[in-house]
Amino acid sequence: MSDYWSWHNETVAGTVLKALKKNFFDAVYFPDADKAAGYIMSFVKSGMAVGFGGSETIKSLGIQNRVKEEGALILDHLAQGLSPEESLAVRRKQLTCDLFLTGVNAITLDGWLVNVDGNGNRVAAMTFGPQKVLAVAGTNKICRDLDGAFDRIKTLAGPLNCKRVSRQNPCIATGTCMDCQSDTRICKAYSILKRKPGFTDITVVLIGESLGF
Repeated sequence: MSDYWSWHNETVAGTVLKALKKNFFDAVYFPDADKAAGYIMSFVKSGMAVGFGGSETIKSLGIQNRVKEEGALILDHLAQGLSPEESLAVRRKQLTCDLFLTGVNAITLDGWLVNVDGNGNRVAAMTFGPQKVLAVAGTNKICRDLDGAFDRIKTLAGPLNCKRVSRQNPCIATGTCMDCQSDTRICKAYSILKRKPGFTDITVVLIGESLGF
């Protein structure tokens, strides 16, 4: 990464960090994924239940095996071999886990976390339930405002995540949200966290790289 990009990522992240803290979120910045992964692992203890919110950003950090090696119980509703009933049961356990690791669809310069879910389990766990939440995002998720955040979701996060979970919705054909009426659409539950939820210990981890969708 060039010095120009490093400067820009750090500068914009600094603006967002101040806004997040003003909104009562805990927030930290790391210039690269390796340092961020080390910070995340500092929260993992043997015997705790760690939920994974189906995030490509978290996946790119490669920490799930490290969590398992630490002796923690992994709650991953996308794990291979789970039946639909078992996957749903894992989603419910994530709501009361010790540590919930999730990505973020968009973060505004005002320090708002903007997300969309198909079933709502991820945005629910981000809002209330787990003992600790780490919301992790690359600086590519930063948007100027709410309009920019929703535009990002419609043109990038929504279609790419739809492709990731193999849903044959209209956005797969167009590459952008068509606000479809499909039963299989993944954009159903929208969440805007303007301030830290009152009973949720949440830390936003910003990383100076382009990560996830």
